Amino acid sequence: MICNRTVIVLGAAYGGARAAQVLAAGIPAGWRVLLIDRNSHTNHIYIFPRLSVLPGHEHKAFISNTKIFLTEEPPLLHRRLQATVTSISQKFVTLSRAFPEHGLPTETVAFDYLVYALGSHLPAPLNLWGTDSAGIPMPRKPSKDRQLPVYNGMKTEGIAWIQKHQKIVEDAPTVLVVGGGALGIQFATDIATIHPTKKVTLLHSRNRLLPRFDPAMHSEILDALDTLDNVTVILGERLDLSSVDEEPVKTNEHGQRIVRTATGREIAADLILLCTGQTPNTGLLKEMDPDTVNPDDGLAHVLRTMQLGVLPRLRARARSSSSDQAETAPEETSLSEYSPSTAAAPPTTEDPEEDTPYPHIFVIGDAADAFGAIPAGHNAYYQAEVAARNVIRLIRRSCGPEANEPLEHYAPGPPAIKVTLGLGKAVFQSRGVIGRKDGEPDDLDAASMWPVFGIAIRDEDQMQMVSIQIKAIANDDNDDEEHIDHPYLK
Repeated sequence: MICNRTVIVLGAAYGGARAAQVLAAGIPAGWRVLLIDRNSHTNHIYIFPRLSVLPGHEHKAFISNTKIFLTEEPPLLHRRLQATVTSISQKFVTLSRAFPEHGLPTETVAFDYLVYALGSHLPAPLNLWGTDSAGIPMPRKPSKDRQLPVYNGMKTEGIAWIQKHQKIVEDAPTVLVVGGGALGIQFATDIATIHPTKKVTLLHSRNRLLPRFDPAMHSEILDALDTLDNVTVILGERLDLSSVDEEPVKTNEHGQRIVRTATGREIAADLILLCTGQTPNTGLLKEMDPDTVNPDDGLAHVLRTMQLGVLPRLRARARSSSSDQAETAPEETSLSEYSPSTAAAPPTTEDPEEDTPYPHIFVIGDAADAFGAIPAGHNAYYQAEVAARNVIRLIRRSCGPEANEPLEHYAPGPPAIKVTLGLGKAVFQSRGVIGRKDGEPDDLDAASMWPVFGIAIRDEDQMQMVSIQIKAIANDDNDDEEHIDHPYLK
């Protein structure tokens, strides 16, 4: 039986791209994959903090998607489309534009399976769009009315945005970085080492940096910060955000912005960077069905199969109300409370598919409450593989009763991270090992990520050449460009 049907993948970053690649390589003939993203490229966000401070490498953070399906020949059915998703229903997505040239004459596109990989939006200092994934404006609090260029998803606009950010940092004699997560630490140390005459203050509400990782990471980072004479670290004090919003703005005799902590401590700086965490892009799912998104943290509830589910307490309530027997409801546990250690092993049996009204919708990456998995590109990548393989198994079931493979379960690995500590230095945690690395390249080895999206990089000039070639491309469906073989990320 030949099925003429559609799998849609929303988001073309680390998780979405991998899901599209696995699907394109494994779904039966007649099925198509539509990979949809509002960017013309993939934003390699992990090098954004460095490149938004250090000039000369900004083009390396925007990776061409012309070979994202990893096919030797141009795919016959699969397409990578640039559009914004405006709404989702159980069977349709609505886009900001139609694609009649690809057989999509209206903005509404039907799907048989959907992989939701819209991730999270960055805090204001690195949110190019200034909006969430649905286009809703996010609050910006620029210091001294500094404005960044408008970004509408094109690579040239992204480069201009980062270059302007570099200039804003360069022009500020003093900088306050709020938030002691990876982003805040990288910003503080990069600014301090690239601009050694600047005074940098790192303010963190907790007494420990990177609290989701081993305490040794905190110690290593503090030791590195202590070696930087122009960095002041304030731990255990939370910024009073009302002082950021105050009108008129409070300044000192030097024209510096003054904000205060919850204890009343005042801090003055020429530039304030609020690095207070990422927010899941789950608004579209919440509009479709509020019971799928945890109101406490904004994360989508998923089964171990990465299928979208309904929050356990709501499902338990529904079961209880439909029962004629007076039974005690099982103890409710929010998956957001799971730690990596308690969620390391999958269940021994497959979650029944009837446990979710959305067996055809999968959620991966930063948008998913994935059993304690740290929000990170490498976790999104492996969640994508599980989701894509499960979609393929479900398709096989629908095309033939003999194909009834059990669905695969996702189990997160141990927390892993690498955080830069200024030029040339980094600290990492991987498989229980904590260590320091010296000799890190200034561009943080940007070229190593391009092959994941189908572009093998032989030298730095090639990244610049590819950047020039695609600068005017809105839809990455150029079938004439020569394909370059590449290794997979393992």
